[in-house]
Amino acid sequence: SNPFEVKVNRQKFNILGRKTKNDVGLPGVSRSKAIKKRTQTLLKEYKEKDKSNVFKDKRFGEYDTKLSPEEKMIKRFTLERQQNFGKKNIYDLNEDEELTHYGQSLAEIEKLNDIIDSDSDTEERGALSAELTAAHFGGGGGLLRKKVSSGQEAEEEEKPKSRKELIEELIAKSKQEKQERQTRRESALELTEKLDNDWKEIQTLMARKTPKSEKKDKEEKPKPDEYDMIVRELGFEMKAKPSDRMKTEEELAKEEQARLQKLEADRLRRMRGIDEQETKKKTKHMSADDLADGFILDKDDRRLLSYKDGKMNIEKEEEEEEEEGGNEEGNENEEENEEENIENEEESEEESATDDEEGVDTDNHSDLESDLESEEEAIGNKEQKNQKSNENKSQNMKEQDLKMEAARSELPYTFAVPESYEKFKSLLTGRTIEQQLIILERIQKCNHPSLAVGNKTKLEKLFGFLLEYIGELATLDLPELKTINKLVLPLYDLCQMFPETASDSIKFVLRDAAHDMAEIIEVKGRATFPGLDTLIYLKITSLLFPTSDFWHPVVTPAFIYMSQLLTKCRITTLQDVVKGLFICCLFLEYVSLSKRFVPELINFLLGILYISLPKKQAQGYTVVHPFTPVGKNLELLLVCDKKDLESWQKQNLPLSIVTRLKESSRTEMNHIRLSCLALCFDLIKKSAALYGSLPSFHEIMHPVRVLLTQHVPVSEYPERMQEWYRSALKELENKVKHYPPLVCEKKKPVPLKQYTPKIVKVLEFGKKQGGSKKEQERKRLIHKHKREFKGAVREIRKDNQFLARMQLSEIMERDAARKRKVKELLSSLATQEGEWKAMKRKKRKN
Repeated sequence: SNPFEVKVNRQKFNILGRKTKNDVGLPGVSRSKAIKKRTQTLLKEYKEKDKSNVFKDKRFGEYDTKLSPEEKMIKRFTLERQQNFGKKNIYDLNEDEELTHYGQSLAEIEKLNDIIDSDSDTEERGALSAELTAAHFGGGGGLLRKKVSSGQEAEEEEKPKSRKELIEELIAKSKQEKQERQTRRESALELTEKLDNDWKEIQTLMARKTPKSEKKDKEEKPKPDEYDMIVRELGFEMKAKPSDRMKTEEELAKEEQARLQKLEADRLRRMRGIDEQETKKKTKHMSADDLADGFILDKDDRRLLSYKDGKMNIEKEEEEEEEEGGNEEGNENEEENEEENIENEEESEEESATDDEEGVDTDNHSDLESDLESEEEAIGNKEQKNQKSNENKSQNMKEQDLKMEAARSELPYTFAVPESYEKFKSLLTGRTIEQQLIILERIQKCNHPSLAVGNKTKLEKLFGFLLEYIGELATLDLPELKTINKLVLPLYDLCQMFPETASDSIKFVLRDAAHDMAEIIEVKGRATFPGLDTLIYLKITSLLFPTSDFWHPVVTPAFIYMSQLLTKCRITTLQDVVKGLFICCLFLEYVSLSKRFVPELINFLLGILYISLPKKQAQGYTVVHPFTPVGKNLELLLVCDKKDLESWQKQNLPLSIVTRLKESSRTEMNHIRLSCLALCFDLIKKSAALYGSLPSFHEIMHPVRVLLTQHVPVSEYPERMQEWYRSALKELENKVKHYPPLVCEKKKPVPLKQYTPKIVKVLEFGKKQGGSKKEQERKRLIHKHKREFKGAVREIRKDNQFLARMQLSEIMERDAARKRKVKELLSSLATQEGEWKAMKRKKRKN
């Protein structure tokens, strides 16, 4: 080793009793040892990972400590002799035993001495001889015995028996034992039968039968327990049967479309006067030779046989028959009416024919017996019958005309989606509310998106048409608010089917309204409240979309637009007051769940209270835009007439009142002003209940409280108005008590500086702090666990790196061998190609 590569770890101070390790060493010695150890252990396990070769030591007694070595050797020797016993004599050909064939020695057979012919001898002797049986059926018995000469008969008796003799004795012995078992079994059966018969004879003498009445008295069955009864009832209960599968939306839409198409076909048939019975196929005449080759079974009428409580279950059959009977009765009634008419006609014709025939007969045979009175009666009966048939015909014609007119007046059952708004409007104009709803429902059902590819785009247009139609109904001189209220339901259904289209349509309407307001502000400097259609659109927005979301693509723009209306639109007329209060109601509805604070709402309610006060009482209070402290609209809601105040009653303010304010009288106007003020008190109460949980509630509602307590002339209002005022003020005062005004937080006083020294324990670096023995032991174990854990992680990481290097080396070796073989193949192919080209050149030269 190079002395310059030796690493020396020097210490600054020599400490007595401290053992030092690895003070001097080569840089790669420890690493080479670790790699050598891993190659002997880890690499060996990696190479033998997928191999299953195992050496098992099956020597007898090898791991038995109780046996001595001599006993082990003796036992192994005996087992070896037992395994080889019997095989050596059969397959060892070096012994002196003779080879036989069919019990005869091969040496004698080769000499051809005394060969027995079985065919000739059997005829003379009549049975198989012992020699022949020994020759043909001797088997391998000759292998175990040796041939004896005639002079050694005495010695044969002393020798052991042959295999054949042993088998014959064994067979005879088994037969004898079987016979003995059979005899014993038969004797045992005979004895048991005899014993049974004797016991029956004795039993008849000993037994005495008791009557049934005594048996019933003696053998009283115990009453079953409630638990047992419940268990038995559960056993006899009907098991739950699987219900029918719920149909998908597509299946329901297809069924509804088929139903409506069928109803429409029936309506068209009735409108054209085509009778349903005439369209049915009439029964054809069938001859006796008809084989019914064209018969088709439309319906399988077979029924499954079932029993219930021991009886055949025929309830379902009776119900089906009743239903069929009911349908047939309805058809039969119609058929009977027609048949009666036909029969009346036929009877009238037959009677006329019979009358003619009778007349001929009487002329031929009984001219003298004919009477004028009988002829007159016959003529009168004939005329009556003809008159009845004509009346029936006319009545049937009238009924048919009535049916046709009723069918024409009915609504069609199938509708196509209108392509333009004009066609859509023509479908609904002139119809009642119920008819309009039916038309919209049938349009949706007949053109469901699952029925055809283009139905989705058509129904998306239908939402826009319906929204425009609602706006047009709101702009009429007498707005049809009830119709609009009913039409919101199909609008909601379409919104659920196509939410993106609905949101785009509502956003387009709100965007146009906001642009119109911005243009008016640029031109005139002030804006006016929108029409009734825009207010209804804002109401519909809260019904179609969720208003409690923090941000929504439709509700958020509507929220902003309403706040702009309350801040930028000036109050000049009573109509503006009604519209503004409606927007305030919408605001409270929007924020009822989210409880979002709307300052524009509180500001507008303050302005409504301000314009209801006299000018003298309103002084000293500042009002915020859009309300002004001066001008002709300062006392817009002030009512001075005592008669109007006394005659006022609380009433709701419908939106349709906006269009009727110009035509109303002075008393009605005053009543509307008082209703607006009462609504303002109610909105203040709801706002206090909604925002009562806010910490800044006192500051928010303080101006409202000042106006209500100091400026509003309560004594001049009617009693009902005073009740509204007190409920609003009470709600404000209750909420104010719970939330005191904000106060600065109290801080802990800062202590004065003192000059006493502060003793701080100094922690010496590298030394362990004292403590109890348990604590020291615990820290020592924790430190040891961390150290061992880090060492284990380090060793595992090194093992993985070692295995990765080994795998990479194997891959590199395989790639190198493959490249070498490929290069050899390419070189051999190149030599072959060169030889082939050389041969080709030689052939060309030759």
